[in-house]
Amino acid sequence: MSFSIAGKTAIVTGAANGIGLAVARHFADHGANVMFADMDESGLIEEVGENREEGNIRYFAGDLREKLTIANLLSATIDAFDTVDILVNGCRQVVHSNALDPEDESVITMLNQNLMTSLRLSQYVAKRMVKQAEGKEEGMAGSIINLSSIASRRSHPNLLAYSVSTAALDQMTRSLAVALAPHRIRVNAVAFGSVMSASLQSTLKDNRDYRNLIEDNTPLGRIAGPGELADAVQYLASEGSGFMTGQILTVDGGRTLVDPVPAPAH
Repeated sequence: MSFSIAGKTAIVTGAANGIGLAVARHFADHGANVMFADMDESGLIEEVGENREEGNIRYFAGDLREKLTIANLLSATIDAFDTVDILVNGCRQVVHSNALDPEDESVITMLNQNLMTSLRLSQYVAKRMVKQAEGKEEGMAGSIINLSSIASRRSHPNLLAYSVSTAALDQMTRSLAVALAPHRIRVNAVAFGSVMSASLQSTLKDNRDYRNLIEDNTPLGRIAGPGELADAVQYLASEGSGFMTGQILTVDGGRTLVDPVPAPAH
């Protein structure tokens, strides 16, 4: 089986920084056509250039919590590359919650940001994948990969909303996998921890003790770079994982195998 994604077209959300950016760059470097999508337009321009109209990279800026923005993103991708074969749902946010405050809206905020954007975009893209596959009786129609977190399996009082949203994302992955399997679309997720995401980088700033705590509670003894997660995402996007669907692949240096770190898991 091939692990190549060369010639495929991918949409990667959350692509202005951190893990989303690392995945988008990795895909482009490995020959895929890539639409970098994020609401941070200045960040996208800084990474891919303002006037990029040639080659295998484009960018799209917009708030994916809006249905019209999702439709426009898909249209822009089709206009640029004709097809879409891979979707990486990487846009995510981490906020703290107050579990005792009934006025705290963080759960709704996290569900809208971390679950509903991925669900709606997956639905739009899947419909396009089904249309593209009409008349083709062999091969996969597409692959959808959701970027989740080990927080979906861990509990921390300040991360109630984030944990709930990532747990919901994992279940969405499994449910969509079953629903889309008859259409030859695979849906998987990568749950990461001990990876230097943008949110973790912000948390670790000027907090060496917390970094040491994570490293001490990670069997491999370090925090991985975002690029190390990109290889796992490529595997799920490629034919090499052609018989995998509905799976949550954990990339955390073994962190979920030991007692929980008494601090946020990103």
